[in-house]
Amino acid sequence: MIQSKKLLKFKKINHGFFNRNKGSSKGIYKSLNCGPGSKDKKKSIQKNLETVRKKINKDSKKIFLLNQIHSNKFVFIGKNFKFQKKIKADAVITDQKNVPIAILTADCVPLLLYDNKRNIIAAIHAGWRGAFKDIIHKVINFMFKKGCDKKNITVAIGPCILQKNYNVGEDFKIKFIKKDKKNKIFFKKRKDLIYFNLPNYVKYQLKSNGITRVDLLKIDTFDKKNNYFSARRSLKLKHDDYGRNISIIMINSNFQ
Repeated sequence: MIQSKKLLKFKKINHGFFNRNKGSSKGIYKSLNCGPGSKDKKKSIQKNLETVRKKINKDSKKIFLLNQIHSNKFVFIGKNFKFQKKIKADAVITDQKNVPIAILTADCVPLLLYDNKRNIIAAIHAGWRGAFKDIIHKVINFMFKKGCDKKNITVAIGPCILQKNYNVGEDFKIKFIKKDKKNKIFFKKRKDLIYFNLPNYVKYQLKSNGITRVDLLKIDTFDKKNNYFSARRSLKLKHDDYGRNISIIMINSNFQ
């Protein structure tokens, strides 16, 4: 488990970015695969999620996961929230204690957010589609409406695919530059191939929304030595599926 130094300063929350280590899954899912959407054995996935839950807090409730769809949709867990399965969204926000919220990734960007004055947390799954559709702006804007202040929000950008391994097509680049000419800075050409800097694009969006307390971890999920699940690496290896990394955050129940 990796943690953000900036988020670790706040004792009212627990958080973590988990890689493949110390799980129950076998084969291509070895070993801490937390993705119910994968073809892995359901029992193994449940064991892995329980391992993560206990690592965050043994007394915490069941981990809240979304049915992620690469959208700009989010859900807010308030006091009267009715928990249900398979909510289609790509971000979750809550002000409730002892409710671990998490998102799953395998190259996309995981973001964990915390407002230390309002005690509101959020977890965002930002692939290029979600980021392009402004999911980050929508989540932050909702937090503002809930009384959060940009100067009190700290964001950790977790392990994801870095630019050196994120090769994209010309149409992809045109799409982003058509939306905003400034997006040109997130593309680099090397040996006639185009590479996209997704984490920096995400960081730019945070800063565009006034968020300056940002911790970009710069850990590449594609790089095998880091031991994260990677959809692109699995595709390269011709696997028919891949595991998912979990990123999780929770407001502790033992504070006033």
